[in-house]
Amino acid sequence: MEDLFRRVSIRKFEPREVEDAKIREILRASMQAPSAGNQQPWEFYVVKNKEMLGNLAKASPYAGPVANAPVAIVTAYREKCLMPEYAQIDLSICMENMWIETDALGLGGVWLGIAPLEDRMTYVEKTVGIPEGQRAFGIFALGYPAQTRTQQDRFDESRIHVVE
Repeated sequence: MEDLFRRVSIRKFEPREVEDAKIREILRASMQAPSAGNQQPWEFYVVKNKEMLGNLAKASPYAGPVANAPVAIVTAYREKCLMPEYAQIDLSICMENMWIETDALGLGGVWLGIAPLEDRMTYVEKTVGIPEGQRAFGIFALGYPAQTRTQQDRFDESRIHVVE
């Protein structure tokens, strides 16, 4: 649980590769996420190609950190699944697991939102070559952190409402 309280957005990375074994563990953690009806609609595109990372950095005004990341994981969901109306929620949970495991492995990362903005989704799909029937959801840039930050305490008791 301590990773929940330590995890922060890391946007600057050391110029060193992330080991394939660590990427695999991050993907394993992602796929452990619960999903509506256990539909598991996710697909993952691991991008290490510098030119493609540079192109993904243009997907949104906030995607710049991708250009200097040694790796990015693009998440997508299958349109044909048991409950497509919940696919984006499923992917959100999946990406949170990705982030927590990244931190647990001593890496840093940042989740860059793509969905539900159609122009960004289409751009990422074309850039990565995501096939028809799948929709781009998010980009997770990761690597060894070149910055340190502390997580703020976000607990706010005023937002808790007990309904009896």
